[in-house]
Amino acid sequence: MKGSGTSPGIAIGKIFLYKEPEIKVVKTQTEDPQLEIDRLNKAIEKSTNQIEELYERTLKTVGEKEAEIFTAHKMMLEDPEFIGGVREKIVNDKVNSEWAVKETADYYISLFENIDDEYLKERALDLKDVSKRLLKALLNIESGDLQSLSEKCIVIAEDLTPSDTAQMNKEMVVGFVTELGGKTSHTAIMARTLEIPSIAGVKDITNLVKNEDFIIIDGKKGDIIINPSEEEIKIYEAAKKEYEDFKTKLEEMKGKESVSRDGFKVEIAGNIGTPKDIDKVLENDGEGVGLFRTEFLYMDRDRLPSEEEQFEAYKIVAEKLKNKPLVIRTLDVGGDKDLPYLNLPKEMNPFLGYRAIRLCLDRTDIFRTQLRAILRASAFGNIKIMFPMISNLQEVRDAKAILEEVKEELRKENISFDNEVEIGIMVEIPAVAVHSDIFAKEVDFFSIGTNDLIQYTTAVDRGNQDISHLYNQYHPAVLKLIKMTIENGHKEGIWVGMCGEAAGDEKLIPLLLAMGLDEFSMSASSILKARWLIKNTSKKEVADMIDTILTLPTAEDVESFIDEKIL
Repeated sequence: MKGSGTSPGIAIGKIFLYKEPEIKVVKTQTEDPQLEIDRLNKAIEKSTNQIEELYERTLKTVGEKEAEIFTAHKMMLEDPEFIGGVREKIVNDKVNSEWAVKETADYYISLFENIDDEYLKERALDLKDVSKRLLKALLNIESGDLQSLSEKCIVIAEDLTPSDTAQMNKEMVVGFVTELGGKTSHTAIMARTLEIPSIAGVKDITNLVKNEDFIIIDGKKGDIIINPSEEEIKIYEAAKKEYEDFKTKLEEMKGKESVSRDGFKVEIAGNIGTPKDIDKVLENDGEGVGLFRTEFLYMDRDRLPSEEEQFEAYKIVAEKLKNKPLVIRTLDVGGDKDLPYLNLPKEMNPFLGYRAIRLCLDRTDIFRTQLRAILRASAFGNIKIMFPMISNLQEVRDAKAILEEVKEELRKENISFDNEVEIGIMVEIPAVAVHSDIFAKEVDFFSIGTNDLIQYTTAVDRGNQDISHLYNQYHPAVLKLIKMTIENGHKEGIWVGMCGEAAGDEKLIPLLLAMGLDEFSMSASSILKARWLIKNTSKKEVADMIDTILTLPTAEDVESFIDEKIL
């Protein structure tokens, strides 16, 4: 069997099949809405107490960053949009509390799940967790028990919520396999934090196995063997030891420069979404931040963040980096990443719609506030500003003009900032990659956003499961656009980075190094592996193969060539 590997490593052991009690919600009418609201309030109080206990437990057993998820859960129970919507439905529709919770939660879950951003899609799981907790409190249903596990096991479940993973006995769980979820799910993040192998997206596995079955999982490849032979167990035990030895080698990469075998130096940075994420980047010896996704400062709230709130967030990260580079991407919402309080129009094709720089150049009040905050924070570190979703030269010029106006405002107010702050653009639209020789004359750096560049080049909606197999980072056309962008940037003397998922792809790293990429920005957990790959790769040797690779007809041919000739 095969799934999506979400946390690397090999686990061998018995299965513990985890099934949540079924929650059945029946709609009933009420003549006393206040009675239902009182029931809801008691359920909220009970759920809040449970969440506070989970926060304390996770804080002690895992860490502060992982415990923060329960702070978010508690905020959901106080959220005027969600809880206010439940109360409103009880009063207006005269329905029972359970039905009001289910209907309101389903509405918001659907909103999250339809956003083309894996991180935000997975946040729907948080709301599912919170609403399920409320329903259990209302219906007096006890949760399943993962706390009293008494022997080492691999947990198999349809899904695991943050609450499930917080309660489980982590000394006894050596792996996870779930039918749902992906690499950005809380379960996957928790597994990587605890260094427990995990696999997601394994269809119907809960019906194919039973308690006490023996299983092997490979959290990197996504391979699963149920009731393996003695020979298979020996093979995987050897592979497990090899992996543990390799992890020790990766730790030895800390404190070392990212230099290829033949002496070419690059920068390996991390991608972050909130100020808290910087700690993981630094723990993994990141050489900076190549992408600060600022949209997360605008989400899960009912109003725009103030200049002061943004300034503090950017300043915290800049100071923690101690003059290492911090690339802040300006607001990238709209269309597929909805902010309800902005009342953005519904669109037939949001990927190509009113979003990112297009929204900011239209709503200059929002844009100016963010630019003021970023510039003010630039006095406290090595900050660079990056504009997303650029499609034509006028957008760059207009954005730079607004930035200059904001700089002049700050000068008049005697507010300090870095007057020489570098300005860059995301190269994520094929037109910009093709025209990159011209764009390079206008900016200080490029950062290649491969997630959208691949999507737009191949005309594949990466969130559509039916065609996701067509979305491929090894597509020769995508690689040609990347090479062209790097070469055109260098001709104009600017540095070129990459902040899409491809920057951390171990098969692509040697190719990107050979093409001359200057900066690789990725998830914190990939940094040391990327440095190890760079140190064990000869840039010149792979560079001699690039022209051959780019003549290959298919993505599959490219991947096979890398496997056979480079790795």
